[in-house]
Amino acid sequence: MSQTTPSSDNGVERQCMEADVVCVGFGPAAGGFLTTLARGLTNEDGSLAVSSAVMEGMPPQVICFERAEGLSFGVSGVVTRARGIRETLPNLDPATIPMAAPVAEERVVYLLDPIGASRRPRTLRAIDRVLRAAKRAVGMQHDAVELPYIPPFLRKDGGLVLSIGQFNQWVGDNIMMSGAVQLWPGSPVAEAVIEENKVVGVRLVDQGTDKDGKPDAGFTPGMEVRANLTVIADGPVGPVGRQLDAHFGMPDGHHQRDWAVGMKIVVDLPESCPLEPGTVIHTLGYPELEIFGFMYVYPGRIASLGIFVPSWFDSPVRTAYRYLQHWMLHPYLWRHLNGGILRSWGAKTIQEAGKRGEPVLAGDGFARIGEGSGSTNVLTNSGVDEAWATGSILAESVLDLLKQDKPFTKESLEATYVSRRRASWVESEGRIAEHARDGFQKGFIRGILGTGLAGLTQGRLHLAGLPPRLNERVLSLQEHFQGKISEAEIGQIRKQCIAKGESLHDALMTRAGWPEIPYDGQLLVSHQDALLLGGKVQAPGGYADHVVFVYPHLCETCGVQLCAEICSGQAITPNPEGGVPLFDREKCVHCGACLWNCTQASEENKESGAIAFRAGAGGLHSSEN
Repeated sequence: MSQTTPSSDNGVERQCMEADVVCVGFGPAAGGFLTTLARGLTNEDGSLAVSSAVMEGMPPQVICFERAEGLSFGVSGVVTRARGIRETLPNLDPATIPMAAPVAEERVVYLLDPIGASRRPRTLRAIDRVLRAAKRAVGMQHDAVELPYIPPFLRKDGGLVLSIGQFNQWVGDNIMMSGAVQLWPGSPVAEAVIEENKVVGVRLVDQGTDKDGKPDAGFTPGMEVRANLTVIADGPVGPVGRQLDAHFGMPDGHHQRDWAVGMKIVVDLPESCPLEPGTVIHTLGYPELEIFGFMYVYPGRIASLGIFVPSWFDSPVRTAYRYLQHWMLHPYLWRHLNGGILRSWGAKTIQEAGKRGEPVLAGDGFARIGEGSGSTNVLTNSGVDEAWATGSILAESVLDLLKQDKPFTKESLEATYVSRRRASWVESEGRIAEHARDGFQKGFIRGILGTGLAGLTQGRLHLAGLPPRLNERVLSLQEHFQGKISEAEIGQIRKQCIAKGESLHDALMTRAGWPEIPYDGQLLVSHQDALLLGGKVQAPGGYADHVVFVYPHLCETCGVQLCAEICSGQAITPNPEGGVPLFDREKCVHCGACLWNCTQASEENKESGAIAFRAGAGGLHSSEN
């Protein structure tokens, strides 16, 4: 049912459609929600189990809006225990999913610094010398030590390695074949419609606008979709989730100060690589102590690999792409990768506050699921299965309320969804992991000890370390490069880079001792070539820019524009004329790294930066990554 109705925003008339349930974003959380919900809407004999409240005699009208042009947009490779997924799909056969395999072997590897450029404390340099001296005794090969013991909380026994892009597509195809749910890719949601603290639906983004969002040729106002329940599954940087956080506030003591930028690629491994499908390799120690890496091997001699650059890495030039290439070139990894070919590339930011990043889970007319709801387990380094489980839990609760003909009020959702979630393994394991990474706020060694302590004691013991706000922690260029590059030379390099519209990290890292990357044109390629070879960046016209520098005067006084340094696609660059950085949406992969990495505190909310990451179309499309 649809009708034309004037909206409240300056009298613009918008098409209005009614639905029973609207879901924002399609990923593992929405996959679990919609898979479970679709099964429960009909009985075994095909008759309706529940009826629509907006279309009499019809099944409930369920619509999921996804920003990206396809369901298999680039996200990441992943290793997961797949407990929640298997609970929903008990007959799951990994062979039916492209690029999936059971976990066959796991390794955790400490990588030493083979070139001497990383910033390691004296204690760890001493440990590295001992390891090299006792090379045979510790079984060190290729400047790396494979840990002889992997704690149970890190192991993924019985799990799966997956390509989330391929998995999303597989799940989406099965959902659509059910006929019970509509999936609308290429339909970014601008905001939730909130009336008297009740979410009554969503509004899609306006089309036919200029980059500032003003009506242009072919202007079409975004449709308003009214729904009895709005499910927010748009991830850690989704505009609707962040809108609700701002409107309803975070629970007392909760914050989202911990995050990471994941930079990933998919590779055709060389014929000489002996790694079998299902091999899982986790690394730590290099290229910087704070940066962790992974490599997962799929059938067909294909591997997904990448690094995570976390919030506690206090470098003011925290590039992810160049660090990824130095990590790949480590002798332990390069022996398997040399001769490989880049298949796809991508990036994503991860909300790593875990349980302490949990927002208000439910209210009148809405519920939160997935990573944006604080489900990521920061102890076991897992989030896909947890996100899926939260979606499935919500679906069971929604079915109960539909069958009882109860409204989706805050009270009813808390009595069903929230109470079920509190009684689930997602909650109990999230509690164990809640403080597991606090030690990293005071150094790598303390962080590793704190993680082990929390894991081995089931969270009863941990090391303290409240994370500061980003604008309180990042070092200046002079502090970070003290003893390596003089203040005068830093100033000269900075001036030269800004004049050319280039970020600083390449020049400063090279000057600090990091060797140039030996590009080979097939696996080791420039950052810009990765945009061309490793995926398709889509930026359709007629939409407003989704990255907005809200406080230009703060950009003008920013010492290091970290948004440009960390940008996954080099879409943000310094302005040669000074002031606000330049944004090129033709290169933006929608990872949200700029949002997390703004060092200027918002004038409205000190927990936020001066960059707004709004709804937008396009982004990187790479079905494998």
